[in-house]
Amino acid sequence: MTITGIAAIGAGLAAIGAGLGIRKIGGSAMEAMARQPEMHGKIQSSALILAAFVEAVALFGVVVAFLQG
Repeated sequence: MTITGIAAIGAGLAAIGAGLGIRKIGGSAMEAMARQPEMHGKIQSSALILAAFVEAVALFGVVVAFLQG
C-alpha cells in the first residue's frame, strides 16, 4: 500500500470520527431538549458550537493525513 493510500484511509477515518461525534452531539441535544424544553435555545446554540469544533478537528485530521501522503 502506498503512502497516498494510507493518507486516504486516515482522511476517511477522520470523516467517520466527525460523523460519529456529530451524531452523539445531536442525539444528546435532542434528548436534553425533550427533557427541558425551556432550555431549547441554549442547548441548540451549544450543540451548534460543539459540532463546529468537531468539524474543525476532523478537517485538521484530513489536512494532516494528506500532507503526510
